[in-house]
Amino acid sequence: MSIKNDKWIRSAAKNGMINPFEPNQVNCLDNKKIISYGTSSYGYDVRCANEFKIFTNINTVIVDPVSFDQRSFVNIKNDICIIPPNSFALARTIEYFSIPRNILTICLGKSTYARCGIIVNVTPLEPEWEGYITLEFSNTTPLPAKIYAGQGCAQMIFLESDDECETSYADRSGKYQNQIGVTLPKL
Repeated sequence: MSIKNDKWIRSAAKNGMINPFEPNQVNCLDNKKIISYGTSSYGYDVRCANEFKIFTNINTVIVDPVSFDQRSFVNIKNDICIIPPNSFALARTIEYFSIPRNILTICLGKSTYARCGIIVNVTPLEPEWEGYITLEFSNTTPLPAKIYAGQGCAQMIFLESDDECETSYADRSGKYQNQIGVTLPKL
């Protein structure tokens, strides 16, 4: 198994793995510094879209992954999301991914957010998974935390297997295949 470099990422993106795709690292827009996104040496930094679901306890429902109540979230469409203290928000990437059959993709949060107590969590993207990535931002601080749409938020690392898998995510018709918006838990 090997980690894939910037040359491989650019080539795979030309074949449809990432759309839209930024071949370079962008850290400035309109002469203003931003949290970087785009291709790095051994990864791709994704951007957060402007669709958010902020966790709330106003309806006092029980958080149940087997029978999830959508009333646990407030929907926001904005370029900035304020996450309440000790809470979390869901978002999605701007980029749509189509993972090749011999690739497993791991997501790690960006250090700029981590150093502010904001943790980004994404489960691995399995071989032949396709869709927009649902991102989870946890605010571990006792203060409100700000997330920026259109800026970098997490880095995708691509690992190539020595052998192709017998059964891919697409083969087993995974429940999160081809997800479009911010996707809540499913059974």
